[in-house]
Amino acid sequence: MSFDVLIIGGGGAGLTAALYASRANLKTLLLEKLTPGGQIALTDIVENYPGFPEGVTGTDISMRMEEQAKKYGTEIQYEEVLALKKSSTSFQIKTAQTTYESKSVLIASGASFRMLGVPGEKELTGRGVSYCATCDGAFFKNKEIAVVGGGDSAMQEGLFLTRFVTKLSVIHRRDQLRASAILQDRAKQNPKFSFIWDTVVTRIEGNKKVENIKIKNLKTGQESDFKTDGIFVFIGHDPATKYLQGFVDLDEKGYVKTNEKLETSVPGVFAAGEVRAGAVKQLVSACGEGCEAALNAQAYVEDLELAKK
Repeated sequence: MSFDVLIIGGGGAGLTAALYASRANLKTLLLEKLTPGGQIALTDIVENYPGFPEGVTGTDISMRMEEQAKKYGTEIQYEEVLALKKSSTSFQIKTAQTTYESKSVLIASGASFRMLGVPGEKELTGRGVSYCATCDGAFFKNKEIAVVGGGDSAMQEGLFLTRFVTKLSVIHRRDQLRASAILQDRAKQNPKFSFIWDTVVTRIEGNKKVENIKIKNLKTGQESDFKTDGIFVFIGHDPATKYLQGFVDLDEKGYVKTNEKLETSVPGVFAAGEVRAGAVKQLVSACGEGCEAALNAQAYVEDLELAKK
């Protein structure tokens, strides 16, 4: 139960870190509470990862990354980390099942989908409220839906949803999108897209499924009903760092603070990917950070071994 490097999170950053750590002959354990690949596994097509000019499915690249890490000796356990503690010589990582010990820790637990926080949302999640187009899109064949958000995720997932729905209304709190130019162009040229600007959702209603949402124009204050068969929410993410509170320094939004070596406020604990403050939320950058953090963790472990001699 003792390791050289223990990685928390099995997304792009975590799996890349596992690959590099295990290839360096470090005893490596990766803990993931859900499925390999993290959020990338829920993405239909990844078009901006180098080496795949035709794109690659999120599921495929996740499985390949997991297989590659295991090939070089990474052990993977599907457990949720509850707490970390540092002793004089190592770290103790507690899960619901057991407690592991490791010379170093690499945090790559990512971020989770942000909810609207309006009445009816929790009650109707899975019954018309969704945060994953590839998971639930097929349930809305020939339906009319709403998408909340104006960034890359909202446009990319919205474009995927047009494979199924007859009409898609984008509800955005601003008067212009924040998505990349190419995704904006694709959305605006798609005849199934329409846009409702300067507007927020205030309530989600329905008996056994979503039937109506209350929307409010932020400029006029006018509230109105909007009939819809479903609502997909893509408004950002919240870092998965509750288990780290009081252990490492976090910023005001809960993201992990790191230095230029991707080391946290606790020596021997590194962070990479979306969980890290200042990270670019792209798969390719998460993988790069995973590599860098693993190399720095390797150097840290090697220095520990030298100090013993």
